[in-house]
Amino acid sequence: MAAGFGSGLLSAVYAVTLTAGLLSLKSREEPIGEPYFSILEMLILLLMPLLVGLMVAVHACAPEGVKVFSLLSLVFMAVTAGLTCSVHFLLLTVGRRAEFAGVAGMPLILSFRWPSVAYALDILAWDGFFPLAVLCAAPVFSGSRLALSIRGLLIASGVLALAGLSGVIAGDMRLRNIGIGGYLGVFPVAAVLMAVFFKRQLPAAVLRTRINA
Repeated sequence: MAAGFGSGLLSAVYAVTLTAGLLSLKSREEPIGEPYFSILEMLILLLMPLLVGLMVAVHACAPEGVKVFSLLSLVFMAVTAGLTCSVHFLLLTVGRRAEFAGVAGMPLILSFRWPSVAYALDILAWDGFFPLAVLCAAPVFSGSRLALSIRGLLIASGVLALAGLSGVIAGDMRLRNIGIGGYLGVFPVAAVLMAVFFKRQLPAAVLRTRINA
């Protein structure tokens, strides 16, 4: 429940900060400046443990018949977290240090302008492993109207996130905004609904524990 509600809250804060950062730019070609950049990086680092924790909860509550999918979801989300946290921690701590400003070719390694190594790894995380994680989590939810709503949102989030790879294929990073809609627009709603789902499951779980005791 905490991971679901926390993910939704941090995603909302991230979306507001990102919007404010974009509105502060004089040109679309400029990178987002301070303090917005650092806030966004820290929000990502705070968000990822919650997303991994959320998939742990999904795996814990999954019926036996679909636990293989929930386990895959957990593994893929852990890979997403490892990749994106490494990228954003590097950008936050090393990427903007003065010592690297004059190093030849550094923008090709540590920048969020395409093409760069950091950008490619982040795309692999969010448009590659993240959609695999949420698509594998979708089969866990079935039966009730709430569960089916969560399943639909997870599928929509995964499909949109995968579509963000079209930006790499076409060489046009504007197409990556499709993927952003998947993990920043659709998935936070699914995360909050998952928290509601877990809350509704709690009384039955407590009852089973008392019976077994």
